[in-house]
Parts: sequence; structure tokens; C-alpha cells
Amino acid sequence: QVQLVQSGGGLVRPGTSLTLSCKGSSGQFNDWQIGWFRQAPGKEREFVAAVSRSGRKMSYADSVKGRFTASRDRSQAYLQINSLQVEDMGVYYCAARFERWDSVGVAGTEYPYWGQGTEVSDSS
Repeated sequence: QVQLVQSGGGLVRPGTSLTLSCKGSSGQFNDWQIGWFRQAPGKEREFVAAVSRSGRKMSYADSVKGRFTASRDRSQAYLQINSLQVEDMGVYYCAARFERWDSVGVAGTEYPYWGQGTEVSDSS
């Protein structure tokens, strides 16, 4: 059973930085490709970022390019958020898929495994 446990959300002020983490339960974490999605209140879930198995390939939504950085190590994936904007608030989800090649997926339907979500809220 693949489990993803997220941490790092909370009350934050626009303009500040935040790092979200996504830890995998399986020892085969290196075989997973990780995606990040978010859902703002009243809106559809949207793709934010993705990082390949090797960590060498990333993909970002246009709205977050230059501010968000997706990365990973042997056991966790991370989403660094800089210059947080009000539009960035919402519930963030990490997702995983077993991927043979070093590619990234941008559609939620490509990911069978999901974290529990972590909320990023405006504290101002």
C-alpha cells in the first residue's frame, strides 16, 4: 500500500515563503514520480508542479513559475513556495505514480496515489 504523508501547511502571510513536504511510506520512493496540486475554495483542483523520479526534470504551472520549486530526495518530495500570493492559498496535495521513465505528469488523472492534503491559509 502506497501512502503519502504531507506536512508544512499553515497560516502564512502573503509575501512570505513556505515549504511543503510529502513523505512516502514505501522503500521504493525513488521509483515514484511526484506531482503537486492545489484546490482553492470554490475552485477545481489544479496542477502546480511535478518532479521526475531522478529529480532532474520539473514542470510548473505558468502561474507559479519562478516562485515555486519542486524537489526531492530519497524519501521525501518538497514544494518550496516563495513570494506567496493570496491566489496561492488553498489545500495542497502531493500525488505519486510509478513511472518507468524519467518524465513528469501534469494531469491529476495520471496519479493513483494521493496525500491527505495540507492547507495553506492567509493569516493577514
